[in-house]
Amino acid sequence: MRTCETRVPLYWVPGALEVKHFRAAYIKDSPFRIATAESPDPVVDHANKYVRATKFMRWAHPILKAFGKTPPAVTRRVPDGIRVYCVGDIHGRDDLLREMAERVAADLKVFSCEHAVTVFLGDYVDRGLGSMRVVEQLARGEWPSSMITLAGNHEDLLMAFLENDGVLAAWRSLGGLETLHSYGVNVGLAMAGRDFRAVQAAFAAGFPEHHRQFLEMLNVSTTIGDYFFCHAGVRPGVPLDRQDRNDLLNIREPFLSSKGEHGKLVVHGHTPSVAPEIRPNRIGIDTAAYATGRLTCLILEEDQRRFLHVGSDDVHRGAGSDSIALE
Repeated sequence: MRTCETRVPLYWVPGALEVKHFRAAYIKDSPFRIATAESPDPVVDHANKYVRATKFMRWAHPILKAFGKTPPAVTRRVPDGIRVYCVGDIHGRDDLLREMAERVAADLKVFSCEHAVTVFLGDYVDRGLGSMRVVEQLARGEWPSSMITLAGNHEDLLMAFLENDGVLAAWRSLGGLETLHSYGVNVGLAMAGRDFRAVQAAFAAGFPEHHRQFLEMLNVSTTIGDYFFCHAGVRPGVPLDRQDRNDLLNIREPFLSSKGEHGKLVVHGHTPSVAPEIRPNRIGIDTAAYATGRLTCLILEEDQRRFLHVGSDDVHRGAGSDSIALE
């Protein structure tokens, strides 16, 4: 077993990838690259603010990390007899999701346990080219353990577009065109910035009802033992049972730079990094599957943690695709 080499994460928005560190074939080869749109619509405006905040994080994060107090060392546990698998942001990489299912099944055969559950942290759609197939697999429950599926901000954008065609002005710059294409929608008009209502109608007509039901039933957080799971993070200083939905799905700062104790250790995705980001008060496991070809799964059992990785080995030199033991 090898220990994990933690590196400083990089943050980005579509079109601003650091190709020095990431394989971006799914970005560069996509036929749906467009510029960010501006719109007075409040839903669209919120998505555009998300893009701008992400750009801000690329340079501000190292400065903000200097603030806050480091929480005391605490032993975190999940209940005895339970093993938790937690999968990071998938973003349309159905190939990696299938591979991860195989790895989890193999892990369960080698290391038996009384009960296993897999928590998915959201962002199943957008950017990758297989969003429809990802939602189909999860909606059908095709997984080797029981499942808890959480919502991400990209699922919110998809559902918002079904109600408001103006959302596409921002969503198309965040991977929405790839999602529409995966559902068989002709995105030519959307790429040209025209007739969003016709695109919405075509999408709604072909959107499976069981996919809609699956997305409508997604929770925004769950707690298992000493761990709190959500897509993006939490607002520091706010009790976990009083967190705002918008923060749980979209927050970056002040959560990422906070060194304070949140009541439980927060496991999250949303903010991509080149390797799992392990801190005393949080663990981030979004390794940007759509861009790096690397999907990460955190495994929790009693007071132990380890990782499964599937996909490209380029991001974690020397780690391969084996579990990584943490000290």
